[in-house]
Amino acid sequence: MLTDIIATNLDVIFCGINPGLKSADDGHHFSGRSNRFWKVLHQSGFTPYGVQAVNDTSILDFGYGLTTAVARATSRADELSKEEFDESLEAFKVKMTKFQPRYVAFLGKAAYQAFSKKKEILWGHQSEDFCGAKVWVLPNTSGLNRGFSLDDLVASYREFYVAIQE
Repeated sequence: MLTDIIATNLDVIFCGINPGLKSADDGHHFSGRSNRFWKVLHQSGFTPYGVQAVNDTSILDFGYGLTTAVARATSRADELSKEEFDESLEAFKVKMTKFQPRYVAFLGKAAYQAFSKKKEILWGHQSEDFCGAKVWVLPNTSGLNRGFSLDDLVASYREFYVAIQE
C-alpha cells in the first residue's frame, strides 16, 4: 500500500499515475530501481540534495507532496482501465480541494487526460485550474518511459521549477 505524502497549502503536489509494484510493496514513492523521479527532482532544482525513496516523507520539508491518480498498483500504468480513472476522479478532486496546493503536477499525460476528459494535452502549464490549483503536466520518470532521456526530464522539470518561483 502506498500512502499519500500530503499537507495543506503545499507549493506542488506531484501526482503519479499509480504506484508501481515495488513502491506499493515497500511503501515508498518512486522506489523502483529504474525510476528517475528523485534524481530528476534534485537535478532540476526542487531539492538541494538527492532524496532517497526511503526518505520520501522529507519532500514535505521542501513544500511538496506526493499522491497518485489511481491507488491500485500495477507493473505498468497502461494496465489501468478508463473505469479506474473515472472511479478515482471524485476522490482526487476531494483531496485537491481539501489540501489546496498551488500546483498539481501530473506525471505523464494519462491521468490528466482521464481527469480533464481532453483528447489532446500538451506538456507544461495547462490553461485551466484543477480544484483551484494551477496544473502542469510533466513527463513520467518511470524507467519504462523510454521517450525521455534523463536530460530531457531534468529540462522539463527545471522549466516547471523556474515557473513556480515567479
